[in-house]
Amino acid sequence: MLLSVGATITATGSPATAVPAAVEAVHDDFNGDGYPDLVVSAPGGTVSGQKGAGYVAVLYGSASGPSGSRRATFSLSTPGIPGVAQTDDGFGRATASGDLDGDGYADLVVGTPGRDVGATADAGAAVVLWGSAGGLQAAGAHWLQDDVPAVRGRFGMGLATGRFRGAGIELALLAAKGVSTYVFEAGAGGERASEAIPLDWQWREGFTPTGLTSGDYNNSGSDDLVVLGTITIYESIHPMETVGAASYFSGGRDGLTYGKGFAGGPVGASGDINNDGYADLVFGSPADSDDLNEWLLDGGTVDVFLGGPSGPDTREGASQHWTQTTIGASGDDATGDRFGSAVTVGDVNGDGYADAAIGAPANDINSLTDPGTAWVMRGTANGLTPRGLSSFSQSTPSVPGDNEDNDRFGGALRLIDANRDGKAELIASAPGEDTEDGAAWVFPGTNNGPAGTGSWSFNGATLSAPVPDARFGETLAP
Repeated sequence: MLLSVGATITATGSPATAVPAAVEAVHDDFNGDGYPDLVVSAPGGTVSGQKGAGYVAVLYGSASGPSGSRRATFSLSTPGIPGVAQTDDGFGRATASGDLDGDGYADLVVGTPGRDVGATADAGAAVVLWGSAGGLQAAGAHWLQDDVPAVRGRFGMGLATGRFRGAGIELALLAAKGVSTYVFEAGAGGERASEAIPLDWQWREGFTPTGLTSGDYNNSGSDDLVVLGTITIYESIHPMETVGAASYFSGGRDGLTYGKGFAGGPVGASGDINNDGYADLVFGSPADSDDLNEWLLDGGTVDVFLGGPSGPDTREGASQHWTQTTIGASGDDATGDRFGSAVTVGDVNGDGYADAAIGAPANDINSLTDPGTAWVMRGTANGLTPRGLSSFSQSTPSVPGDNEDNDRFGGALRLIDANRDGKAELIASAPGEDTEDGAAWVFPGTNNGPAGTGSWSFNGATLSAPVPDARFGETLAP
């Protein structure tokens, strides 16, 4: 039986102690208790009878890590959230968090790029859920859409937050044809107002945006923005090659300013890998294609660009380039394993260097097709290293579940220190688990990094949310 997510908002446990407005909220601490919270999206979930309407689940952090009992679920059928669930909205396909209104509680932005606006198909929209002492609230949710909705505009397809002017947290929102940044203000009656400034990424013809990531790559005190994507190279009118690309905007007192375009990838994450005070970029390119446009001939790559005074160092020879072979992982670079489909950055052992988790959801194991695997590479003063590489799948000892065809374990990843012990837990999802129902796993952080021992899994059924074809875990909030 399918449930209407909007009818079952659950937030068990005692309310958190309120945080004074002057205290800066942890990036994703929605209830102000000092513990980061985990957001898991199921954009394929059936809500109020609408297939693919989608929902998001929030597991609140605690001294024991993410909590399966202190949780909440939200959709466009949740009372208080504007709009009505529609087929293929994809609510939760993109998410981002940050304290947008400066009240000491992080807020959650949920992208709905498949949303029809009136008669305009796939125009897209986004919803801001405000944080509070009781966690995220549906009441007063703020609706965002393009002033002039466009067919397949996919407004909200990518989201990121940052101090782009060096002051309060702003929202960067990606649509098919451009980026906008939003500044929020709280009104006297509790309403929130927003002001959008559109940006042009000024990148070469053929650039297709896929998402956003942000960080202070030049250590200026203002966050910068990177538009993730690909470039298709044509010969006459025929596509010959598709490769990863990126467009970089530097932050400053006047906001974001276009800097440069460079080789990158459609997947990305940011963090200080070499512990030098500059944020670094990790790109995943799971499906670069050859001259026949056959991505199956490429197993996927991961590239690392270290930050510096001029932002990401894009000079030839300055970046790191990794494949399954060069990191010493299982699998074959030429089998379409989609290495780099998911990347996430965080410190897994408390040594001050950010580490990276990398997913290959199409990695074959023994005779199984696409059960999927994830690896954790360690950060050092010189960038990522394959030394101490660890791998995770459903065949890892003590991990619940079994490898199956098309599980796509590692389809989304998140490193999050939900218990604030200085050692990030690894969250890994398998959106194909049980024929597209989806599931996620929590690997506890230890002095040696994430561990299979003590790991546990959860899915839509665990959270009393829709299960069939939900693709639970397809997105894990950055």
